[in-house]
Amino acid sequence: MAERVRDFLRAHQTEGVGQGLGLAKLEELIERANVLAGQQRNGVAMAQQATKQRKEVRRALQTKILRYLRVVGKVAAKQKGELANQFPLPPGNASQQALLTAARATLENASGQKDVLVSLGMSQKVLEDLAAALAEFDQTLEATREARREHVGASADLDAVFAEIAEQVQLLDGVVKYQFGEDAELMGAWHSARNVLGPFKTKNEPPAGAGGSGIKVA
Repeated sequence: MAERVRDFLRAHQTEGVGQGLGLAKLEELIERANVLAGQQRNGVAMAQQATKQRKEVRRALQTKILRYLRVVGKVAAKQKGELANQFPLPPGNASQQALLTAARATLENASGQKDVLVSLGMSQKVLEDLAAALAEFDQTLEATREARREHVGASADLDAVFAEIAEQVQLLDGVVKYQFGEDAELMGAWHSARNVLGPFKTKNEPPAGAGGSGIKVA
């Protein structure tokens, strides 16, 4: 809507309209809104990527690394009974915190009994893989938090800019009516431009969304 209003004013410049009374401010607000919308989209994309990466790490932890160490622990427990419960394998629906707690406990316990476990055939690399997976999991959590901060912050600022745009368009409405109030055709075009739902359609025009790309707000 704001862009349609801007285009109308650019196309029908006259004294007091489009020369500094509202148009420059509106253009500034539109530019700011587009920047914030980009930040908002970036935050969403970052969160989606972090979630996808975390699912992959989680799958590796539960189906490969922790399961492998669980088996090694059962074998080791035949010689050292205290190792029987030191390599927990959380259920598939375990919370992120529960999974991290179990994985960290397993890493600590396995590292403390490394010589014994290696002597029973455990690969030393599995501990490196576990440490790396834990670090990557933590990184995805931080990435999600950062993405959420960016998205929420941009959304709040965007709401404020939208409010300013609405106020500016209301101001411009008075200016346009003063300048073009006697021109029915131009006033019809103006009302269509400032219609939030989109330009008015004739009976022969397809509805919004029918083969189009939709309405771009701001």
